[in-house]
Amino acid sequence: MIGSTISKKAFWDVNFAALDFEKSSLFIMQKVFNYGSWDDQVAIIRLYGLDRIKKEIIGASYLRQPVLSFLCTILQLQKTYFGCYIKMQWNPLPWNY
Repeated sequence: MIGSTISKKAFWDVNFAALDFEKSSLFIMQKVFNYGSWDDQVAIIRLYGLDRIKKEIIGASYLRQPVLSFLCTILQLQKTYFGCYIKMQWNPLPWNY
């Protein structure tokens, strides 16, 4: 199975066995980067490659702040390329975390 190296940790709310790793790639990337382990993140990078991740992850609807910073570093992008960052600027949280 294509996702056999990825743990189910980040997918507590969905049927992991029913996921299509090609059709749902952005969803899978978001879940793994936000909630997966380091090993899961490495597996996703190996599975999709940095070029594909770079093209797709900028369309993510939500990324935690540390994840966004990490992705900016490894993908060599500015935060302003990410749709979720722009959305965060429109609706800032009342606290900093």
